[in-house]
Amino acid sequence: MTQILETDCPFCKIARREIPAEILHESDRVVAFRDLDPKAPSHILLIPKAHLDSVAAVTEADGAMLADLFRAAAHLANTEGIAVSGWRLVTNVGADAGQSVFHLHFHLMGGRPMAWPPG
Repeated sequence: MTQILETDCPFCKIARREIPAEILHESDRVVAFRDLDPKAPSHILLIPKAHLDSVAAVTEADGAMLADLFRAAAHLANTEGIAVSGWRLVTNVGADAGQSVFHLHFHLMGGRPMAWPPG
């Protein structure tokens, strides 16, 4: 996995408002915004403001951030109108899994039936 400096990371830049994005939720630790290449009618990215390469870098110290992230996902599923029909929350670790931005992020997707396996 390629180490990305926070100064070059596009998701860090979104969190710092250096790159525009449609921000849907923000807390002290988490930012959520619409995916620019949506794969479902509702497709939102949730990221920690602090840079972590992936979920593989998470430690016990990140527990509060993860709790905020999962609460934000549930809240956004409600506001997007997909809470009842169902939604998917997924993260990728590494290039072979499809991770293209090496900043921990979760995809919240819904608004259509999801296939399994996903890919």
